[in-house]
Amino acid sequence: MNETTWRARAATTFDCEKRPATGTRGMVVTNHPLASAAGAEMLAAGGNAVDAAVAALFTLTVVEPMMVGILGGGITHLRLPDGSHRIIDGLPTAPAATRPDIYRPVSETLPTYLDTEGRENAVGPKATAAPGALPAWCETLERFGTMTLADVIEPAIRHASRGFRITPFLHECIADTAADLAKDAEIARLYLPDGAPLAAGARLVQGDYAEVLRDIVREGVGALHGGALGRAVADHFGRVGGFLSLADLAGYRTAERAVVRGTYRGVEIVGPPPPSSGGVHIIQMLNILEGYDIRSLGFGTAATLHLIAEALKIAFADRKAATGDPAFVATPVARLLDKAYAAERRAAIDPDRAQAWSAAVAMLESANTTHITVADADGRIVCSTQTINSLFGARIIVPGTGMVANNHMYLFDPHPGHALSIAPGKRVTTSMSPMIAFAGGRPRYALGLPGGLRIFGSAMQAFLNLIDHGMTLQEAVEAPRLWTQGHTVEVEAAVPEPVRDGLRGRGHAIVVLPHVASGMNAIEFHDGTMTGAACWRADGTPIGVSGGHARKGVRFWPDRAKPA
Repeated sequence: MNETTWRARAATTFDCEKRPATGTRGMVVTNHPLASAAGAEMLAAGGNAVDAAVAALFTLTVVEPMMVGILGGGITHLRLPDGSHRIIDGLPTAPAATRPDIYRPVSETLPTYLDTEGRENAVGPKATAAPGALPAWCETLERFGTMTLADVIEPAIRHASRGFRITPFLHECIADTAADLAKDAEIARLYLPDGAPLAAGARLVQGDYAEVLRDIVREGVGALHGGALGRAVADHFGRVGGFLSLADLAGYRTAERAVVRGTYRGVEIVGPPPPSSGGVHIIQMLNILEGYDIRSLGFGTAATLHLIAEALKIAFADRKAATGDPAFVATPVARLLDKAYAAERRAAIDPDRAQAWSAAVAMLESANTTHITVADADGRIVCSTQTINSLFGARIIVPGTGMVANNHMYLFDPHPGHALSIAPGKRVTTSMSPMIAFAGGRPRYALGLPGGLRIFGSAMQAFLNLIDHGMTLQEAVEAPRLWTQGHTVEVEAAVPEPVRDGLRGRGHAIVVLPHVASGMNAIEFHDGTMTGAACWRADGTPIGVSGGHARKGVRFWPDRAKPA
């Protein structure tokens, strides 16, 4: 197949592996069917999208324990029925006992720039930052939900105490990390019984974690952040040489931030600000690409993919200046969002040749995260990306709790003297991109995904698929992706060889991978209905809620029929 033929058949050159769901009363899309079911249960019981989202997140800590936990953190983008937005920042922070030189770096260059002696910032107790997931979820529920903490945690307790069946995806994650998991007796006991990874189809029961969730129902967020559970966590980290303390847990505070906004071909794009680079750089790249006729160039052609790659490289060249905890790092957000600045950058792009864009050392992020997208019939939308960073985080469990510790300290620069170097209380940076798009002032799309540094480029390509290429939502989330930060260009295997040759001819070094980033979860809004879609890159499942109450006046059939 030559490139011309690929261009003509762009929308039909790949087959979608999953099918979308539709609903009128609500939609829940998560990366595990039991979490989607937990959210749908809240909607069916009369709750709103916030109730459903928090229930889904707690359930994910049970059924996707390699990705998310209450010792982790993330960002929630909430759109309310009055049209206002809230960004709830629950990203972890560096403990008070940390300082810029707590680790010994082993390299000054990629790909080992973040690595330290003994992997102390990646595996084990010294890798754990102060978590923010539980305060953020509880705050969001209390402010914007309608149900009790007991209601939304109940499905998670049920699955933790009774068990659930391991998916092939979770089995593969356990197998991939088995060497590290085996070093910690608590986590090995759960996931490596008899020394072997839990098999797909095996039942996993997490009794200790079920008790922790019951403690949280009784005591609220204070159970972990200042109470007896928090003391047990802090005491353990103190015994094994970690930095996390009870004061770090008790003193953690979420941050509420204003969204960033931009437009692409008349569609408004809304997302999170720094310390997330997602919203800023998605809008920046769309501003650059808006100057090209992407539709005419065609989906998946070498010409289109070349422009995407160059826009990605520009974004990464600027990322160091734009990404960081705004309490510590000055962020030129307005300039990066400016269409005039995009025009300056676009003017330097050679449409026929790859270029280097003087990218600074880019930070690495784990691809092992989770994302949920939830909406209700009243106009609430919840896009939330949450993580414990790497697969199984620091690959340790706090004894007697079943809680997997995060390894968010790996996201800081272990070299002193840089914008992203470690400082007590500093928030980690992230590429999380919980995004919502509007057409004519009304919600049109909400989407997000896991994938570390590959998140915001993948989300941007989904918007191109929807807006320029006219794809269905299912096609848009499953379509082949590309990624680069300035070195090699990663393309998924579904990109044909003639297109890869076209990229090579423009000077790109191509690497073919099974997938770029992970499972995207999205919702499309129509007049009175919603479509939910999840892609093949994770166990994503959309569940729509339709139907409703009986028509007014309907009665049970009377014992005696009355004459007409």
